[in-house]
Amino acid sequence: MTTKRRNSILGHAAHTPVGRSMGYDEALFSLAHEYAAEYMEAVSGRRVTPAPEDVEALRNFDEPIPDEPAKPLETLRKLHRFGSPGTMAQTGGRYFGFVNGGLLPEALASRWLIDSWDQNTALEVMSPVGSRLEQVSQKWFVDLLGLPRQTVAGFTNGTSAALLCCLTAARHALLERQGWDVSAQGLHGAPRIRVLGNRHSHAAVLRALQVLGLGTNHFEPLQTDDQGRILLSALPQLDENTLLLTQAGDVNSGSFDPLRELGERAQEANAWMHVDGAFGLWAAASRNTCHLTDGVELANSWSVDAHKTLNGPYECGIALCRERDVLVKALKTDASYFTSGEKRDGMAFTLDMSRRARGAELWATLHTLGRSGVEALVDHLCGMARRLSRTLRELGFVVPNDVVFNQVMVKTSDGSDLGAIMGELQRSGECWCGGSRWLGEPVIRVSICSHATTEADIDRAAAAFDAARRRVVES
Repeated sequence: MTTKRRNSILGHAAHTPVGRSMGYDEALFSLAHEYAAEYMEAVSGRRVTPAPEDVEALRNFDEPIPDEPAKPLETLRKLHRFGSPGTMAQTGGRYFGFVNGGLLPEALASRWLIDSWDQNTALEVMSPVGSRLEQVSQKWFVDLLGLPRQTVAGFTNGTSAALLCCLTAARHALLERQGWDVSAQGLHGAPRIRVLGNRHSHAAVLRALQVLGLGTNHFEPLQTDDQGRILLSALPQLDENTLLLTQAGDVNSGSFDPLRELGERAQEANAWMHVDGAFGLWAAASRNTCHLTDGVELANSWSVDAHKTLNGPYECGIALCRERDVLVKALKTDASYFTSGEKRDGMAFTLDMSRRARGAELWATLHTLGRSGVEALVDHLCGMARRLSRTLRELGFVVPNDVVFNQVMVKTSDGSDLGAIMGELQRSGECWCGGSRWLGEPVIRVSICSHATTEADIDRAAAAFDAARRRVVES
């Protein structure tokens, strides 16, 4: 669209009358498409962080709510003019923060179409297509990850919600074994559940324990080795009142707990084992990394994101449970106006009722990639992580973790101020990494999660590390 054409559209844009459908607005959606294409074409070459003046320009959004409706195209224009430059370039190849995944073009395109459907997938009767695509996605997902065939999936907005679903099911099952119906009786006076887990468990795990009333003070952290894996030699006796929390991909080191040995012990004791695999569970989809998840099928529940390693759109988490009836009973709700179908009702497996068609987005992503495409994506991310680790070591940095997946931790060998180096790195706009602590010491954490990351991006990021260190040393 030419600038002249765009200005012409903006000039005659009208308000949408309340209470009357305007149908398809070609001008509005054409402009939205143009702005999106403009953003996507530029994102890989721009600064990863917005320039200071772009952040300052966000003040243009700080205004009282307008008294009168604005022209829709003017709203879109303002959003693009001031919003787009103020974003982090997460869909480019040099954003390595917070284990945030990239975004596959096919996943984004599918989301555009699915968003236009605007389906509520709570019940099959509300969205037959949403129900069917959730069912197919569940089957594909279970197959890809090598989980028990009867495993059911609930599609949530992320691993935090998936954890809540899975641990709600665990709480229900463990208390029911002791003759306690927590859904009816609540937790007051309930038998105690013993909660054991990796001492490096993600904050979302601890928050789930807090929300579910299991109490973070009752969480018993298990000893780990220098990579963050649970030490089997230090594992206490398990029993049928035990909830065992394990990891497939530590958020710092990327390490995987010894899932087979832990799963066998949990099954022998009739304990409930959960695997937090937000980004790492996808290791099972590659022949080169599936050894990391050996034994994962022995667990009772699993949580994972499709918007991390799989590079699907955001708000696509998955709660997986071996026992369908346990998950459904733990989350059960009913009302006189619910019309349950004979097929899949999505709300039966999640906390939310009004819910977008996340299963459709996952279906579109998996359908486009196929089994070999998922494997290639996992292998690519791991290969880029190994390349960065190798290059940084050659430059004199220390990488304290074994790079088994997509996580790289970085320290200095010369005593340089790591915090200052990270600050220089972030301000440069060349790449973005966050900080963390590992075994009591500060580290820079690099999470390589985007399909868009190239070897050139990795080399550019390594050079940025080196330049940031030089600036700190010289100053």
